[in-house]
Amino acid sequence: MKFRSVFEIIGPVMIGPSSSHTAGAARIGLVARDLFGRQPEWATIHLYGSFAETYKGHGTDVAIIGGLLGYDTFDERIRTAFEDAEKLGMTFEFIAEEEEMDHPNTAKLVIGDKQGVMELIGISIGGGTMEVIELNGFPLRLSGHFPALLVVHDDRAGVIANVSNAIAAQDMNIAHMEVGRKEKGKMALMVIEVDQVVNDALIEELRALPNVTQVSTLAN
Repeated sequence: MKFRSVFEIIGPVMIGPSSSHTAGAARIGLVARDLFGRQPEWATIHLYGSFAETYKGHGTDVAIIGGLLGYDTFDERIRTAFEDAEKLGMTFEFIAEEEEMDHPNTAKLVIGDKQGVMELIGISIGGGTMEVIELNGFPLRLSGHFPALLVVHDDRAGVIANVSNAIAAQDMNIAHMEVGRKEKGKMALMVIEVDQVVNDALIEELRALPNVTQVSTLAN
């Protein structure tokens, strides 16, 4: 795998004891919270591979909950994440799965509240970095290193071009883009990582495009 910067090699400032099992796990939780768009009221976390085997000793559990509370990898409050979640009324459950996944450090987070539910699968790939590989059933690759747009749309001709043109009109460069669909002509998802911060004007413009049903963002 290619690293985009020196910080992906030496890793971010982080709470220990493990960059993969603690910092990477916190990042998975934080990205899940950002994509959900608010504090979840509950979380069910399925752990696989080495995550499932060592999550208590390596702090994977408190790290994920810390991320869901909005704590970054360097935040000392990760150590008290369980207590903090209880104070906020967020309930959570960890399930160690025996199923083998392609990556040994895999977590599936199912989070929700009265407004909705989101399911995310993330992997910790070392040095405190992670990737989202599935979101609500859509396979994707989302690193969380760049600002990102997630555009849910009907699978129709011209939608991708319209979205790309709107981004280009803002003089914004696309760093990485993926498009997926569950079925031809049905719901589809664009994941677009960009080099600049996404502004509200662009978000509103994208939401107004034909066949676009939902637009969400992930800040860097």
